[in-house]
Amino acid sequence: MCTVIVRVPDDPTAPTRLLAVRDEDPGRAWDPPGPWWPDTHPGVVGVRDARAGGAWLAADSADRRLAVILNRHDVPGATASRGAVVLDAVDGRLPTAPLTNGFNLVTVDAGGTHVTSWEGTAVRLTRLDPGVHMIAHDDVDDPATPRIARWREEFAAASTDDAGERPWWAPWLGLLARTAELEPTDVRAIVRDNRPYGVPTLSLLVCAASVSPAGIDLEYSELAEPGHWNALSLQPPQGAHLH
Repeated sequence: MCTVIVRVPDDPTAPTRLLAVRDEDPGRAWDPPGPWWPDTHPGVVGVRDARAGGAWLAADSADRRLAVILNRHDVPGATASRGAVVLDAVDGRLPTAPLTNGFNLVTVDAGGTHVTSWEGTAVRLTRLDPGVHMIAHDDVDDPATPRIARWREEFAAASTDDAGERPWWAPWLGLLARTAELEPTDVRAIVRDNRPYGVPTLSLLVCAASVSPAGIDLEYSELAEPGHWNALSLQPPQGAHLH
């Protein structure tokens, strides 16, 4: 039940801004952003699922491409990890008939920003128009998703322009902090504890990415306690080069 906020610019040469909050089982091992796939995906930097070896979010600065995945519903008979879908996507290969549980896959590259959705029957590809969009476990900008209904307009109103020494993501991160005034079990919360809804996941980390023809900037921070907000200082991945 992750959350992604993305601003698609009117000008295709301007940067696309993305803020992603990852929800996962704290007991499932994972690695922070790094070049974890040098043999199979050289140059790719991402957050790795240590158990299955795939990625939650990954970026390739050479191709100016970023991908991040959000869980949808379980699919009967699913056998493959969703993390492999992310690595394929950042290499430019979108799924056609995945053997995975359901997902929303957000991709940003020179061709625009798209969401690939899979619920076990057919793959749907949605191109995002210029503007601010929110994606969670249902459809893009779904007004029936309480956190989208509550916060999308406020994210749209917050500037993500470069402004002197202030990072572009500062207003969005400030708004994310304000969303955390809600209890993490509130259906409108973005920093979440999903256990009351039968899902053993809590919010663990935040990534901010800016993707443009000039390159990719990726910054990251972990929550000190899963599912609970604390002041974050987003930083570029250690030992990983992008741009």
